[in-house]
Amino acid sequence: MWFHKQFCFSFILVSFLLFGFGLPKVIQKRVNKEIEKTFQSSTIEMLPVIVPEEINSKLPTKITGANFFTLSEGSELLGYAFVDNAPSKTAKFDYLVIFDQDLTVIHTKVLVYREDYGGEIGSKRWLKQFLGKTGNDRVSYENNIDAISGATISVRSMTLSMDKLFQTIGQLQENKVL
Repeated sequence: MWFHKQFCFSFILVSFLLFGFGLPKVIQKRVNKEIEKTFQSSTIEMLPVIVPEEINSKLPTKITGANFFTLSEGSELLGYAFVDNAPSKTAKFDYLVIFDQDLTVIHTKVLVYREDYGGEIGSKRWLKQFLGKTGNDRVSYENNIDAISGATISVRSMTLSMDKLFQTIGQLQENKVL
């Protein structure tokens, strides 16, 4: 009886971990589309990056099984994808950052923006400011990221999120997790 209860609990826990923390269907669909477009392939596998808790607890951006992924095709590592959300004035917006295998940003996309104002942060022109950045770079709204009239809160939020992500990538590389 004890074994049966233990097995059931373990099965439920594993199922929850595998399926409970995935991306919402709409977001996953948009992520897949951007990854396929970036790498010009529809056979890319996304696997979660697992970070030891002792390291993760010290990171500016926490890595979960549902926000940071390796991207591979067969046995070849193509890059990484990071999916998260950031606050705007009254809601949150979802965004994607795609890195190459050297952890240099090669694509960014605002996936879902839920406000009437500030959606300009989703423009390719504004987002291209993050291209080429790595874990060694810092970005700041006041210093090296352009403002957008009418989108101040979203610009600050996205810029802060990206800076924390770059710091996180740098620390993961220092700790040889990536």
